[in-house]
Amino acid sequence: MRKIGTVVWKESRQILRDRLSLAMLLGVPAMILVLYGYALSFDVDNIRLAVEDRDQSRHSRELIATFVNSGYFELVEVRAEELQTEELTERRQATAVVVIPEGFARDLESSHPSEVQLLLDGTNANTATTALNYARTIVAEVNRSILLEAMRRAGGQVRSPIDVRGRFWYNPELKSSHYLVPGLMGFILMVTSVIATALSVVREKERGTLEQLRLTPLGTGELVVGKTIPYLGLSLVAALIIILLARLLFGVVVQGSGWELLAVTTLYLVGALGWGRERLNWRLSLERDLVRPSPRGRPRKCRSSPTARTPTPP
Repeated sequence: MRKIGTVVWKESRQILRDRLSLAMLLGVPAMILVLYGYALSFDVDNIRLAVEDRDQSRHSRELIATFVNSGYFELVEVRAEELQTEELTERRQATAVVVIPEGFARDLESSHPSEVQLLLDGTNANTATTALNYARTIVAEVNRSILLEAMRRAGGQVRSPIDVRGRFWYNPELKSSHYLVPGLMGFILMVTSVIATALSVVREKERGTLEQLRLTPLGTGELVVGKTIPYLGLSLVAALIIILLARLLFGVVVQGSGWELLAVTTLYLVGALGWGRERLNWRLSLERDLVRPSPRGRPRKCRSSPTARTPTPP
């Protein structure tokens, strides 16, 4: 244990001296989380909505207000005359256009079906499909309110036969960041662990101290464990930074036992560091094999095929 502690102390001092590598190991995870956390988003909200209200009635205004109050649509323009739909969609001023025909309120009051046109910009298929589903849900709720009001006026039963009340667990607001950010944590910690492992070995190789370490009375296991523990601690610090940023920037709150999270994260980081060191050792072994001298004292040459021959100079 004393030998391992000496290697840990030496490696920790080396990490603190190399401030560029330290900043990279702690700053890169935060940068990746912020970049991908804001760039990768499946949320479809604030859809630009333009309305062509030819009826100008109380019912038409209530329908428009229902779209706006849903929180998914952002009203950008309302006109009583015909809108330049192509110009609005081409300039990205509106993604959805609702056309309310003249006589909309009259048809509703006379219990006749009234048609409302919805035009969508299909450039982004995902946004268009989601906006269509939002609009269908909103119109269905408006239809339900109108039917209940009509039944109430007629003195009939106003209770719905089936009342479905949905409740979303773990992500009540259905934010994609609550789904993506935890996955990004694992990816970022894996990248950080591999980079840390590479830095620990490449630095020794560049300075020529790797061979000196092999001459010391240290076993292979003691050397590996001593060089891994400091980077394990550094990776845990990076994990803590990621968790704090996820809570402050994206509202992702860790639920459950913190000790269990620490144990699982430590186990994951140990595996990631071991995998990175194994890949690095394989790379170094491959380089040694490529430059290993032949029995005659000359470096071996790599040939493209067994029948390849070196041309004889004239």
